[in-house]
Amino acid sequence: MRPGVEAAGIRVTTEQLVALEGRARDLAFVQKARSHQQLAGRMQSTLRGRGLIFEELREYLPGDDIRSIDWRVTARTSKPVVRVYGEEKERPALLLVDQRINMFFGSRRSMKSVTAAECAMLCAWRILGSGDRVGGFVFGDDGMDEVKPHRSRNAVIALADRIAGRNAALSASYSASASAGLLNEALRRTAALAHHDHLIILVSDLNGHDDTTRHMLLRLSQSNEVICLLVYDPFLLQLPKAGKIVVSGGSLQAELSLGQHSVRDAIDSFARERGRELRSWQRELGLPMLPVSAAEETAPQLRALLEQSAWRQRRR
Repeated sequence: MRPGVEAAGIRVTTEQLVALEGRARDLAFVQKARSHQQLAGRMQSTLRGRGLIFEELREYLPGDDIRSIDWRVTARTSKPVVRVYGEEKERPALLLVDQRINMFFGSRRSMKSVTAAECAMLCAWRILGSGDRVGGFVFGDDGMDEVKPHRSRNAVIALADRIAGRNAALSASYSASASAGLLNEALRRTAALAHHDHLIILVSDLNGHDDTTRHMLLRLSQSNEVICLLVYDPFLLQLPKAGKIVVSGGSLQAELSLGQHSVRDAIDSFARERGRELRSWQRELGLPMLPVSAAEETAPQLRALLEQSAWRQRRR
């Protein structure tokens, strides 16, 4: 057990992940854009829609179909008013859930692996509740599991089971360098499935990212909605001024003294440089990179982050 991590925050079970369904109901993903075209949907797509949904009332404009006029509102306001509908499109969702050894760390509340599992399942339950198909990839140090997107509770429970299985298999004996390529492999498999109009949610600390990772995210975001939930532990951002930590690459370990300024400065510099790099990616790629702390309760953080992201999109 890591110091400060509760026993319940070290591992997660299928039952615990399934039980998050009730906490996912008030999450808000990307807001549907308002459209001033009579039959414009929330996205351009060749997917078969599920019908038309009412979006808004607005004043009649030249060229509008007179059949769309709402006569009751027109009579009440003495101005011609039309009802605007949007075409409801299906948006399958793929969740990419990191359960590698780099996630098996926590200084308070829970391991990053547990927080990532909670994030993924909160998203999965909310997506299913909105009527869309959900599936994804769960990648660990020795492989990857795939759950095909389906619009069913069984699919979400299957995803929870795969996440819990990979979580249970986490072991400090794994080498972080050996599993670094699995992040890009998960993105490659996602690109093979998500050609357009998917919601893709990557839940990871992005350990092992490189130029290929950036290219794959750019490629995916050009025709899909991509959200990165960046799971982190605040330990590196708030280093204690005394004590020692053990860092490991799997086969090799080293003990570092936090009382030495050079050690603290090196760790601090690494953490800040990595943060700057990921913020630069966010600006360049134009996709949300939302930080989720393993030291705080997951659901309230996720709710606030998604609402903030939706607000920013409405402002643009």
